[in-house]
Amino acid sequence: MTNKLIRIEELTLLLDEDEKLIEWKILKILNIKKADLIEFKIVKKAVDSRDKNRILFVYSLDINTKDNEKIVNSKNTIFLKNLKKHKIRLIEPFVYKIDKIDTSKLKYRPVIIWSGPSWLLAATILAEAWAKPIVLERWSEVKQRVIDVHNLFTKREFKKNSNVQFGEGWAGTFSDGKLYTLVNDPRSKYIFEEFVASGAPEEIIYSARPHIWTDRLRWVVRNMRKKIISLGWEVRFDTLMTDIETENWKVKNVVLENWEKIRTDDLIIAIWHSARDTYEMLYNKWLEIKQKPFAVWLRIEHPRELINKSQYGEACHHIKLWAASYKLVSHDTEERSVYSFCMCPGWHVVLAASEEWRLTVNGMSEYNQDSKNSNSALLVNVNTSDFWSDHPLAWVEFQRKWEEATFKAGWWNFNAPAQLVWDFLDKKASTKIWNISTTYKPEITLTSLDTCLPEFVIKAIRKALPILDKKIKWFADPNALLIWIEARTSSVIRMFRDSSCESNIKWIYPAWEWAWYAWWITSSAIDWLIVWENIIKKYI
Repeated sequence: MTNKLIRIEELTLLLDEDEKLIEWKILKILNIKKADLIEFKIVKKAVDSRDKNRILFVYSLDINTKDNEKIVNSKNTIFLKNLKKHKIRLIEPFVYKIDKIDTSKLKYRPVIIWSGPSWLLAATILAEAWAKPIVLERWSEVKQRVIDVHNLFTKREFKKNSNVQFGEGWAGTFSDGKLYTLVNDPRSKYIFEEFVASGAPEEIIYSARPHIWTDRLRWVVRNMRKKIISLGWEVRFDTLMTDIETENWKVKNVVLENWEKIRTDDLIIAIWHSARDTYEMLYNKWLEIKQKPFAVWLRIEHPRELINKSQYGEACHHIKLWAASYKLVSHDTEERSVYSFCMCPGWHVVLAASEEWRLTVNGMSEYNQDSKNSNSALLVNVNTSDFWSDHPLAWVEFQRKWEEATFKAGWWNFNAPAQLVWDFLDKKASTKIWNISTTYKPEITLTSLDTCLPEFVIKAIRKALPILDKKIKWFADPNALLIWIEARTSSVIRMFRDSSCESNIKWIYPAWEWAWYAWWITSSAIDWLIVWENIIKKYI
């Protein structure tokens, strides 16, 4: 049995205090001697900048002493004084246990459709369980993707099989590798440790808003892939699944573009939310799919120094503070709520198109966060009542409609339409940029939002911007820039699965964001582990 540890929360340090003081503060809070302290680990670190004159680092710590239970149950006056303030308690360390399968029961190799960072984590589970799946990735490996995306940004050379959305690592390798999640699951610790083992920054284990960052994530994805291949996995790139064959409502074969058939009793489908042709194929094979609400948005881009100063005040240039982030929401009872999402501190707005003659954008951050600008999405929910059809794939056509309008507004050459905030609020097209230059490549086209976004989106954002400006000074600055459209916020469908994670067709396991059981890397990795755990049960 694992010994319980002491968890201390809300331990603070001033901006100029050294982390070496943490040990001294632990001894003081617990009222123990240094000889009684065995070790401690930082499990969470956040910045509290509400008081710009007294910015704090706030820590949560796991501590091991010579007698943890005796200390926490102590009636000592000093300890009792600190108990409530620091939320001191005993915790049970989480150890992720992987069961071994009986390989004699595994007649055919599992097949995985996808190659994002989340399944690469789950790959470790199957490897340790002795299963050796076949992974089918319809697009390019990450090294080739980097070349193709560079050519798209600089030469407008679009490849439908290798772009910001598609290929090894999927959008995360050209986003910022956000690991922040509201899902409270102890598996997260195991997930973060596996990422670090593959080259992710160590601070993701304790950061309050952990990121791998896109430049680091590319290496992590490659390292994970090499690891699973060394453990007996088979990974095929440029391999498209075009059909599935079933028998008695159970999966039988995966059919590839070259007509090859792969027999399997376990098909795990976790395609990216933009694999629209695969959506259609699965729907036509009678998998149960339903519409779900999603969101559309645009990007708002500010000078990085402006956001840093609004969040940190005069301490904005302090060496310990990285590019500032924010999380905002504007609630309105008459209109839709508008909220920030996928905030990218100190980096770029990127061209994220995955289909010809259509344009969508996204945000990206690299580890150094040293770009001149910061950006975030402004999101507006789309409801089922906003579209005429209740067909499960109707939202795909909704996305395409507005992506085509955006492409047209950008002069048909992957320029992104853009408008200054004040011009947008004054309902006039922008004609000139003053004190901000965009990070978007290849170029922007100044115009008016009103030409290529749904009216309800325009109305909601126009009402929200002055409200958000009261929450963050200069948010609606005259030189803040709006760039659109970002229509790939999440999957537009939800796929049925039962308590064993199977779809209505047996032995098919929908997973991750596309099936709407998770969102982004951490919650997706958790969902992957849950799916694998259910598959492993079949073979124990």
